[in-house]
Amino acid sequence: MPQPTLTDILAHSFTDRLFSSDRQLIPDIDDFYEVDLAFLESQILDDPGLIRNGAYFARIEGEYTRHFLMCIGKPLLLPNHSSSRLKSFFEKNIFRTGYATHGLFPYRGKFHPQMVKGLINVMGLKPGDVVLDPMMGSGTVPVEACLMGMRSFGVDASPFCRFMAQTKVDALTMSLRRAQQALKKCDEVFAYFKDRVGVASRARKARKQSGTGGFMGVMEPAAEYVTVNDRQRLSSKAKETSDTYNFLLLAYLDATGYSERSTRKPPLELFRAILERYLFVAEKIQTVLHGVEGDLGAATLTEGDARKLSIDDASVDGIIFSPPYSFAIDYLDNDAFHLNYLGADAAELHKIMVGLRGRSLGEKFAFYKEDMGMVLSECARVLRPQRLCTIVVGTNNNQLSKVLGVSPDDVPGLHDILVEMAKRYGLVLVRTMTRSILGISNTMRREHILLLQKS
Repeated sequence: MPQPTLTDILAHSFTDRLFSSDRQLIPDIDDFYEVDLAFLESQILDDPGLIRNGAYFARIEGEYTRHFLMCIGKPLLLPNHSSSRLKSFFEKNIFRTGYATHGLFPYRGKFHPQMVKGLINVMGLKPGDVVLDPMMGSGTVPVEACLMGMRSFGVDASPFCRFMAQTKVDALTMSLRRAQQALKKCDEVFAYFKDRVGVASRARKARKQSGTGGFMGVMEPAAEYVTVNDRQRLSSKAKETSDTYNFLLLAYLDATGYSERSTRKPPLELFRAILERYLFVAEKIQTVLHGVEGDLGAATLTEGDARKLSIDDASVDGIIFSPPYSFAIDYLDNDAFHLNYLGADAAELHKIMVGLRGRSLGEKFAFYKEDMGMVLSECARVLRPQRLCTIVVGTNNNQLSKVLGVSPDDVPGLHDILVEMAKRYGLVLVRTMTRSILGISNTMRREHILLLQKS
């Protein structure tokens, strides 16, 4: 057999050798962990599975995948005043983030949606299986599970996270008729929320006042933030009203929060631009899902304590979560205005939010390990045998070096600490992947993806 020439070798890429010609990857796969996940997807899913739920493929035997169709077209709609750097980021990452309803409310430390989809696949989860995120944050896992036809449980101590996640899930299928009307009455809607909620400021408490009628006032009987049980009792018409109101409220909270950080545009203009973006992403995903709405999974999202889950033993097929980066982000401070509007008791939340207990860095780290031990114990309890629990975690070496009194170069990674803790509860590491974190403002340079199996 003749040896290939240099030209022959150079003509074929690494991915050409990994994947057959009838499996076309999406553009701009740059990181090794993405190629790794794509390869594992191709080994675990059959062709129909890749077309329906694959995260890293554009076409399979000439047929476009659902993920490709969700993402293709115009990238996430951004305000005209957005920087060229921000616009370039979303253009480059059109398949990674901002698609479906993930583009509603950018939240600090949020999951990477496409990565979550890939992880769900490589964990061997199928439509109809049950997925849990015990620290769901902005709801990335429930949204992805819903899109992939899986049932999901999402739990978070924060009422605002629960509200945000529920709104994102609802926006996949809600009627957009009244939200589109609201965009035409943007001044009235903004004035309503400004009067009823106020303007975001950590030093100022949000307020709840009675509405004054008009386009928004007629929604109020069914529009308050309600519990899961209350939502289940709503009629279809009342649920449409509630979904619309919450969609508009989230856009308002997004706009006022952004206006606190930036004065480039007045709040009303920001609200209009953000509501346009919300409608853009909701309309785009609903167009892709038209006719296949029955494929979507159901999501049950609740406020709760990840250390004491109200879930039956051995009832979950897979768990994915990203614990708080120790004490890197104070979510109570970050979400103070929103939590106050929703009537949350910050003192009580402080007791149950992992990473916030304690005063000094040393105390916080000790409580963090104690709390994470309880979380891992609960994950092991609710997970079915032989199933996988995936944890995505990074380490802030500079912070931990102060706690441990060692050089940042000698700091043990949180991933190593969690792996050792997980062993106590029968969760054994089967695979680690590493994902680089780019950006000059990030204090962590990489995340570790830990796939743990329950024995």
